[in-house]
Amino acid sequence: MGLPQTFGAPVRSGIPPLEVRLLRNGISESHHRVHAVVCDARGRVLMRAGDPQQLSFMRSAHKPFQATVFVASGTADQAQGGDRGLAIACASHAGTAMHAREAFRLLWGAELEAEQLQCPVPPGRTSPLEHNCSGKHAAFLATCRRLGWTTESYLQSDHPLQREVLKRTGELLGLPAAELVTARDDCGAPTVQLQLAQMALLFAHLGASEQPDLERLSRAMLAHPDLVAGEGRFDTELMRRGHGQVLSKGGAEGIQCLSRVGEGMGVAIKVEDGASRAKHAVALHLLEQLDWLTPMTLEELRQQFLQPAPHLQLEVRGELRFD
Repeated sequence: MGLPQTFGAPVRSGIPPLEVRLLRNGISESHHRVHAVVCDARGRVLMRAGDPQQLSFMRSAHKPFQATVFVASGTADQAQGGDRGLAIACASHAGTAMHAREAFRLLWGAELEAEQLQCPVPPGRTSPLEHNCSGKHAAFLATCRRLGWTTESYLQSDHPLQREVLKRTGELLGLPAAELVTARDDCGAPTVQLQLAQMALLFAHLGASEQPDLERLSRAMLAHPDLVAGEGRFDTELMRRGHGQVLSKGGAEGIQCLSRVGEGMGVAIKVEDGASRAKHAVALHLLEQLDWLTPMTLEELRQQFLQPAPHLQLEVRGELRFD
């Protein structure tokens, strides 16, 4: 389904961005400006704070959509990784032995070697399997092997794999792939630049349970949140405590995306200065406003992520307003 004609139209003024303050012993020390938007699966902006047309690279929040080729091509079934294999393909993981093992299993099932991964070896580590994007790269390589595409240049923007990723992303947005702007991500793969409302639309699709490939990926992320990020990390802890109701996937430079499972609603958040602490604070603030989590769950997450030390506290000002 294409985007409505109002999508991309000039933004009406009067709905300010959210603000996050870091308080040290109750005294304001730093603050961050944050844009946020809620969209439905038809691309309609339902609520916002700040500019829904704010442009940013989607970074790792794009991973579930990059993994659709892995699923649609039959590679995920051939690899026999089950839901764990799908979850690691969507992951920005901690590089633990468990995470590296799951990425390796995808390679093993496709008769590939870890040395063929083109994501970097993280500082202080010994293998690219320990890179937070190794699951995505392993899925990329396995897909190339199954479809007969070259594995040497799988990260190039003109590679058939990357063209197919953009094609599928464009279809979800109702746009030609040629209109999507990409740049090199830190792991070497292309990352796409989108408006916040477009990111929210993608996550509305992810949680809508209307498309089989996306439904499989969302189910796998919810079943194995420990693989999607790691113990103590925001996406894992939110999905673990969300009782299967909320999907969460962050990206670098202040990107955070959420989806309400089964309702076709997506949220996208962008912190102007890229601070992770601010995007987590805003995500919890909006989840409370949207009533997507129980008060007890929200309080548990606040204690974990909004009070980094006894003398420090994150405070969010502002709210989503109907567009």
